[in-house]
Amino acid sequence: EVEASINRFSTPAAGSEPLKFASTYSQDKLSQFLTCLWKQNLVYWRSPAYNAMRIFFTTVSALILGTVFWNIGSKRDSTQDLFMVMGALYSASLFLGVNNASSVQPVISIERTVFYREKAAGMYSPFAYALAQGLVEIPYIAAQTIIYGVITYFMVNFERTIGKFLLYILFMFLTFTYFTFYGMMAVGLTPSQHIAAVVSSAFYSLWNLLSGFLVPKPYIPGWWIWFYYICPVAWTLKGIISSQLGDVETKIVGPGFEGSVKQYLEVSLGYGPGMIGVSAAVLVGFSFLFFFVFAISVKILNFQKR
Repeated sequence: EVEASINRFSTPAAGSEPLKFASTYSQDKLSQFLTCLWKQNLVYWRSPAYNAMRIFFTTVSALILGTVFWNIGSKRDSTQDLFMVMGALYSASLFLGVNNASSVQPVISIERTVFYREKAAGMYSPFAYALAQGLVEIPYIAAQTIIYGVITYFMVNFERTIGKFLLYILFMFLTFTYFTFYGMMAVGLTPSQHIAAVVSSAFYSLWNLLSGFLVPKPYIPGWWIWFYYICPVAWTLKGIISSQLGDVETKIVGPGFEGSVKQYLEVSLGYGPGMIGVSAAVLVGFSFLFFFVFAISVKILNFQKR
């Protein structure tokens, strides 16, 4: 009887049409996104091992950096003093950024496993998940930026003007954002968190080496100069150093140089005028690029073994 029923019901009735749905998912795109965002927000709120610890690490890192570079932000008597100030800006931008990229990878790896199951069940679109996963990071990055920026700015004693302080906060926020999205992208493109960590480390080294600080732009070999222009850290340094020192007319003297701080930046690092807005726009572009690649990777790539 069962077999007869199967044969009978497997044959469509005369005049019937195949079952069709207006869309792949039961909810519209906005509802999918809002539900995913609510879920991710709840997951992050219930993950103090990740979020509470990174806020704690941010505070400790800021205090360490502030005590190491205590009160050197206003020293501009010589090229050596200026290099100390630039070193403080360089360290401030990299110190926490790399940690953000590394610490987000285990979280994304675990969340991706959950996503595979829910994607297979047709619960929501990969883009709704990716957008929620990226957006839920923003408030925590903003909190990190404010804590880290306020502590380091005043302990290092950079120039106390509201404009320069806000630009410092802006470039810190953009830097932490693209580093976080880069960590997410690395997990999205690789089959495991461990491979993502190895790949990321290789790029951290290249970004560090060719950012224009260890090897200034005028001294980078011609066959490597292309990497300087696609290195996000180079644009961070260009923006943050130009915003703090690019308008300083204080005269300094050093080996083979005598002139203003503004001229020294142009001669030694290749930082010309008008680079603050361009640098900010490029960093926004890197953030969107890394996030877009992450979104595409979770839609197209599937590293599930079973």
